[in-house]
Amino acid sequence: MHIPDGYISPHTSGVLYLASIPLLCLSMRIVRSRIKQSHIPLLALLAAFSFLIMMFNIPLPGGTTGHAVGGVLVAILVGPWPALLAVTLALAVQAIFFGDGGIITLGANIFNLAFVMPFAGYLVFRVLAGRSEPGERRFALAAALGGYAGVNLAAALVGFELGIQPLLHHLPDGTPLYCPYSLSVTLPAMILPHLTVGGLAEALVTGGVVAFLGKYHTELFSYTGTGHGKAAE
Repeated sequence: MHIPDGYISPHTSGVLYLASIPLLCLSMRIVRSRIKQSHIPLLALLAAFSFLIMMFNIPLPGGTTGHAVGGVLVAILVGPWPALLAVTLALAVQAIFFGDGGIITLGANIFNLAFVMPFAGYLVFRVLAGRSEPGERRFALAAALGGYAGVNLAAALVGFELGIQPLLHHLPDGTPLYCPYSLSVTLPAMILPHLTVGGLAEALVTGGVVAFLGKYHTELFSYTGTGHGKAAE
């Protein structure tokens, strides 16, 4: 689901960088002010976890690949703003050292996977979880559905960003300069596989880890106030 360099224009990449940088700055400010020093290792561990699971790409129908991201899981444990920072770190390491996603398109990948996915999925989780507590079936199911919703929204955004390129940037004869496929191709290619295989993988990872931690380590959920205890300030 990472967008490589050359598939969206520098103009589109620049707009998404401009959108992502202020959000990332706000994320770092919130982490400094609200996350205790003793909780920073957990945030680093979650960033490493997100990096690891994103390295396992699943071939999907339509010529694309999908993978779990873990962004909603991180948001449930430490909050969506710290999740933005954690997933951004994972994406940056992947782009710079492993060539998974482009450097020019890093802003787009941050916006899609580190901002939209955790925030949207976390909102779905909070609505569905209600007053349930870690360890309860409803809590884990809400986490799974939040992960499912978050990754599918991110996939839809990727499909949209790719599909508008032929409309925005082409030669006088209509030849696309970047992604050659229209929205009628890119949206189904991204959305349909993620509604099935990709979304299921994300749901299983998010719901499974939340269920395990809810049973054996409920104290971890106190960082965001989703479990027993108060959120870190």
